Amino acid sequence: MSKLKIVFMGTPDFSAEVLSALAAEHDVAAVVTGPDKPVGRGYTLTPSPLKVRATELGIPVLQFGKVSRDGLEAVAALKPDLGVTAAFGQILSDKFLSVFPEGVINVHASLLPKYRGASPIQWAVLNGDKETGVTIMRTVKEVDAGDILLQKRTPIGEKETAGTLFDRLAVLGGEALCEAVRLIESGEAVYTPQDASSATHCGMISKADGKIDFGKTAAELDCFVRGMTPWPSAWFDADGGRVKVFAVARADGSGAPGEVLAADAKSGLVVACGGGAVRLSVLQPAGKPRMSDTAYLAGHKIALGAVLS
Repeated sequence: MSKLKIVFMGTPDFSAEVLSALAAEHDVAAVVTGPDKPVGRGYTLTPSPLKVRATELGIPVLQFGKVSRDGLEAVAALKPDLGVTAAFGQILSDKFLSVFPEGVINVHASLLPKYRGASPIQWAVLNGDKETGVTIMRTVKEVDAGDILLQKRTPIGEKETAGTLFDRLAVLGGEALCEAVRLIESGEAVYTPQDASSATHCGMISKADGKIDFGKTAAELDCFVRGMTPWPSAWFDADGGRVKVFAVARADGSGAPGEVLAADAKSGLVVACGGGAVRLSVLQPAGKPRMSDTAYLAGHKIALGAVLS
């Protein structure tokens, strides 16, 4: 069995964790990621999490805004056998893909063809799915549409957030990728076309998407809050700013969606929703740490009958 020379491409923490697993078993010749970006009020140039991890592992890093256009020659000069993408965020041209004799494979955090696109982990939680997983498939020009090499499944916990699921799928993705590379190296890889008729798509999530719709049911709000945690966070407007919500629980009562049914030290902050009520049990006002709803109410008076939006 001959070892493949691999070029790994990605950006966020997910790809950094997958890289660590791959590099522990296989020959990663270089990492490709985007240019450092200005972050924070000081616009400090900051490397991607993948670049940070690759540097820690002693793996050479190449940075391109569009690797298919600007980095093709540099990558081809490495004479790689296999390319790997994991949350890379760049479309790869056919010419670039042809650089790799064994092709390019992608680590995607869903059970394809479900949740093709940018935010599969969050949408699995938002939609109340009971199961998700990772897929290793060929990278093609059409987003997440390549033939599948293998999949690994995992249940989604009842109280699991997108953040905790993200961490677990990164580990699972690393395991799946190492298994996939072993199959390719041994000549045992078998690819299965996706059923395009069953494909679903998920787009990018923005800060604005975190606004709570109290017309949802209690169960839907629980999924929404967990799916938006840790980013961009679920929120409602109060005191001239946004109050983030990190946990809700079913409560007794009914009223117009968003109507405050209780706001005291005994009951906490209880709000009517579609078909019932929820307690907003963990909150974070702007500029403050997370706190219980009772701690929040100690410093913020909310009138009964007020409507949160």
